[in-house]
Amino acid sequence: MSEFSAQIAYNSIKDRIPFRPEVGIILGSGLGDFVKTLNPVATIPYREIEGFPVSTVVGHAGNYIFAEYNGIKLVIMQGRVHYYEGYDTKDVVIPIIVMQKMGIKTLMLSNSAGGISDDLNVGSMMIISDHIASFVPTPFRGVDTALFDGRQFHDMSDVYKQELRDLLRKAAEDSGIPVSEGVYIQLTGPQYETPAEIRAFKKMGADAVGMSTAIEAMFANALGVNVCGISCITNKAAGLGGKLSHEDVTSAADTNAEKLSRIFLRFLELYKDSLS
Repeated sequence: MSEFSAQIAYNSIKDRIPFRPEVGIILGSGLGDFVKTLNPVATIPYREIEGFPVSTVVGHAGNYIFAEYNGIKLVIMQGRVHYYEGYDTKDVVIPIIVMQKMGIKTLMLSNSAGGISDDLNVGSMMIISDHIASFVPTPFRGVDTALFDGRQFHDMSDVYKQELRDLLRKAAEDSGIPVSEGVYIQLTGPQYETPAEIRAFKKMGADAVGMSTAIEAMFANALGVNVCGISCITNKAAGLGGKLSHEDVTSAADTNAEKLSRIFLRFLELYKDSLS
């Protein structure tokens, strides 16, 4: 059960946590270099955390990084874990529960994604306005409702908070980076989609596709954490471009990482201003 494992994980590292972070950040495939723009004060590898799922994918270093920027205390997941690695979805959200126990109030998500919408090409940045997660097993099944103050059913009508999306858009504009807004669909992976699936997803209203993020966002939302997210488009989805490979995705993500860093740093400055 995720809540039991998460408590074990948190207890195993609570004495190593240097401060109570306010903002959590999850970095997607190839985007882990964001931490190089900061001055970390502590690093905790996932493999050193009892009962914690460990990243097995190239491009996911697998560390909790603690840093401070512009007076905001941060905990950063340098790499995430995925359902397709063999973990149950309840295991995938253990890091979310642990960060909430650390104290985060806001969660910033990022991912590398395939562009479905006609205007999303390699190098595009998309603020996530909503998601489709119906094709991935729910992480809420069988979870102790005590995690949610006794609630068993969770409202998902406002997962990605408008005020945070506005800050992301302003951060991109201030950084001179074009950005759009759209719907993200999470699939199980690890196989890429077929062209027929992409055509179907486009008719459903999906603008970008990937193998993470949505279940993390919905779980954080249920825990009362404010959520925002951005997709870095690393390829056109199946049938809309060339052949797909993880190597090409992570290579394109390296290019997007610099843009993501600029957006996130400016976002944190605007976020701090919004609190005063």
